[in-house]
Amino acid sequence: MSTPRLLLCAPASGGGKTTVTCALLQAMMDRKINPVAFKCGPDYIDPMFHSKVIGAKSRNLDLFFLGEDRTRSLLEQNSIGSGLALIEGVMGYYDGIAMSHEASAYHLAKATNTPAVLVVDGRGSALTLSAVVHGLKTFRPDSGIQGVILNRVSPMLYPRLKECIEGETGVKVYGFLPSLPDCALESRHLGLVTADEVAGLKEKLKKLAAQAEQTIDLTGLLALAASAPDLNAGPLDLPEPVEGGPVIAVARDKAFCFYYADGLELLERLGARLVEFSPLEDKNLPEGTCGLYLGGGYPELLAEQLSQNSAMLSAIRNGVAGGLPTVAECGGFLYLHETLEDADGRDWSMAGVIPGRAWNTGRLGRFGYVTLTARTSGLLCQAGEELPAHEFHYWDSQQPGDSFRAQKPLSDRGWDCGIHTPTLYAGFPHFHFWARPEMARNFVAAARRRQEALL
Repeated sequence: MSTPRLLLCAPASGGGKTTVTCALLQAMMDRKINPVAFKCGPDYIDPMFHSKVIGAKSRNLDLFFLGEDRTRSLLEQNSIGSGLALIEGVMGYYDGIAMSHEASAYHLAKATNTPAVLVVDGRGSALTLSAVVHGLKTFRPDSGIQGVILNRVSPMLYPRLKECIEGETGVKVYGFLPSLPDCALESRHLGLVTADEVAGLKEKLKKLAAQAEQTIDLTGLLALAASAPDLNAGPLDLPEPVEGGPVIAVARDKAFCFYYADGLELLERLGARLVEFSPLEDKNLPEGTCGLYLGGGYPELLAEQLSQNSAMLSAIRNGVAGGLPTVAECGGFLYLHETLEDADGRDWSMAGVIPGRAWNTGRLGRFGYVTLTARTSGLLCQAGEELPAHEFHYWDSQQPGDSFRAQKPLSDRGWDCGIHTPTLYAGFPHFHFWARPEMARNFVAAARRRQEALL
């Protein structure tokens, strides 16, 4: 199946990939191209921005979680009916796991035969920009780099930069964005702040798109995207779905917002009925709840409001204590503690499922991919099984758990983590259910057993 597609990449983080991605998405929307958006790697926040632009779910393509075959299949499946699949890269183009290119933007472009377009910050450079482009293009003979977009450059200087880069490297420059301070997308410790927090986001996106229409060769980029070969992706194999449509309540508000769209849809394809609720605003779990999914987010920034909703805290405490099948990742894990320190150093009462306190360490505690080996059989898997995961957190816990052994890939570093019982997974590591579809089915099956017990 033909899937027109491009991957936007950069020499490093902070060069404007997300800004340029959102500008192109909005411009393509304005042209009625019907784009779909993807993010390379495990990041949750950039897809939120994409989704605000296109009004539909943006998805993660993560080779550590998904492998090459499943990545191609999800890319193809989620691009059906689209005029352009636009993939935002991660970090520097070749930056992958443990000083390798594994799971990098380059690896993704190569695995999916996607033309790569470099977003290069042009501030403070001239001829050196050509050296950067040349170096990245020739660092690997199959780099896939077929274009350049310059960011934050002067309109007066751009024609000379374009001529220089194309003459020195042979790589086509498709345009530029000038410096647009009023369109900046703010950042926080996990990267960008969430899309809902950016003041005037729609207005910023409209300005970016109007600028892109003027100074970027959108027609040329569409032609480059159309040159991508067929993905030749295989079918997605699924475990047998669970009957009965058990309700899994999914926490979704400003405190809990880190979920993979494909992972949630997999739960539905395996038989679950997902119902969203707000631990900040709602007083009880959705009617008929037979499973609970507390994803990551920023509960530490909203700890006071969460603590004040005592009715919801009691409902979740009683549910989990009563055997409600529950997955609580990172922020959800913090919420289940007795107390949680907020960003200002104040402690607040939480659900009290997990004894002890969670607190701010003031530094990044864990970052990156891990492989978890289960020491105990429980809700998600059997003892001895391996689950890909990732961590990113500044908070720590007096009860981090020891049901899994976490191992950094291509490294000797490891540690114990996670609480895993027949009805509960709680820990800092996040999962992508497509990494192990059986894990998702186990969760849905546990919810079905709960449903049957309540009938």
